[in-house]
Amino acid sequence: MQFSFDSDQLAMRDAVRAFCADRLDLADLAGRDGKPAHPGLWSGLAELGVLGVLTGGPSSGIGLVEASIAFEQLGAHLAPGPLLWSVLAAPFVTGAGEGTSRVAGVELSGPADGPVVVEHGDECDALLVLRAETVEVVAQADLPAGRAGSPLDPLTPVRLLPRLPAGQVVGDAAAARRLRLTGAVLSAAMLVGVAQGALDTARSYALEREQFGAAIGSFQAVKHLLADMYVRVELARAAAYAAAAIATDPRGGDPERAASTAKLLAGEAGIGNGRAAVQILGGMGFTWDMLPHYFLKRAWVLENCFGTGPAHAARLGAAVGGELGDAAVRGAGPTES
Repeated sequence: MQFSFDSDQLAMRDAVRAFCADRLDLADLAGRDGKPAHPGLWSGLAELGVLGVLTGGPSSGIGLVEASIAFEQLGAHLAPGPLLWSVLAAPFVTGAGEGTSRVAGVELSGPADGPVVVEHGDECDALLVLRAETVEVVAQADLPAGRAGSPLDPLTPVRLLPRLPAGQVVGDAAAARRLRLTGAVLSAAMLVGVAQGALDTARSYALEREQFGAAIGSFQAVKHLLADMYVRVELARAAAYAAAAIATDPRGGDPERAASTAKLLAGEAGIGNGRAAVQILGGMGFTWDMLPHYFLKRAWVLENCFGTGPAHAARLGAAVGGELGDAAVRGAGPTES
């Protein structure tokens, strides 16, 4: 597949990157701990077209590839709030694409009879629920009283609901499958950004930190760690954008398989690079005041969105096994008695 960004896509990437650098400076990251996303951030992303990026339709020329471009930058800057679910909900929830409503989400593979964990549950205006056969929207006023849970990472507070009520049905099984596919691709793009952010942090530290009269980045062991980080993020980035392109035009391959590949590789890159950044920063790397733990924890959170790495690996393995079985049957041909 020949793939490169056009001038409009590059302009969007640069605009989102500049916006994030201005509004989501990583130097002030600790000041965002445990706080909801600022309203100005939400309205600014809406003005950039990020929140409504999936609502324009094929004729707009803006879709999943452009959304992935934006979400990579949001991942690299550890953007707060239920951004992914708000973008997914924009076609169904009034105000989500315009930034006037924030939407959290829950993905369910079966019935939810017990407690449910909702990320950013206290700052959302509605809840998007992906069930096996339906897509539902539950208004905040209809949610049962819950309690705060332990944050999944310093920027991802959760609300524990005793149960999940039925909501307004806004989509069927096909819509649920489409949203799961889109969610897997966009969470993979965010993980690519997380992996890149961890690499940038580790690289900057390795160039500045000196031991024995030389920057530690000149030591072979550190070079190997950084090289491995670079390979992981580039491989994941290629898979993520391929998945977005194939989902947009399935003539390029199988969208489900491409999304699973992207999510698997991006999860490995995000977690692997987060751990490597902690190691490169040494004794300070695991402390609360340093960036690596933020990237690692965000990678763990995103790893569990829209299918874990092992789940996607199993899905890919089953698909390959099925192909090999079909090939063996075709190769056997008719037998003679």
